[in-house]
Amino acid sequence: MQTTGQGHVRIIAGTLRGSKLPVPARDGLRPTPDRTRETLFNWLAMKIAGRRVLDAFAGSGALGFEAASRGAAEVVLLERDAAAAESLRASQERLKVAGMHIIQTDALSWLGATIGQHFDGVFLDPPFASALWPQIWPLLLPLLSDGAWLYMETAVDDEVILPAGLVPYKSGKSKHSKYLLAQWHKTAIG
Repeated sequence: MQTTGQGHVRIIAGTLRGSKLPVPARDGLRPTPDRTRETLFNWLAMKIAGRRVLDAFAGSGALGFEAASRGAAEVVLLERDAAAAESLRASQERLKVAGMHIIQTDALSWLGATIGQHFDGVFLDPPFASALWPQIWPLLLPLLSDGAWLYMETAVDDEVILPAGLVPYKSGKSKHSKYLLAQWHKTAIG
């Protein structure tokens, strides 16, 4: 799905409720729709507050800012596009969001180079046409805390094979995508 012109997304709940995030006009940038985000964060309810969260393909930052708004202790947003990363930084400054780190980088490179960090929640919404899932799993799984929650969004017709230890919790779909919330159980992989 291609965006045309710059729009915005609105933070649904929490301390930043009603705040707008600009959506830069970039091919393939498709923010998670309000209804999907509302469903996701209802599922997560009390599982975000005080946690360390990663938004690996940040784009508009809607998922990462929503997590910050709902009390995440730390949020790391990764965004490859320079203009989108700058837009995220401007939003962070304008909204005075503490505990947020915006890194302009390729998500796979960053995941592969990151050692000793662990996340309690991860949002994965890579470009739909990228077929990155087989590359993501071996880089991401070592960074997950046991019991971490992982949200993933894919094109409606994509099939993604979950690695052992990642247990589906809830799922849904919209017109253009399907989404899944799963929980990581390190002990399940023996």
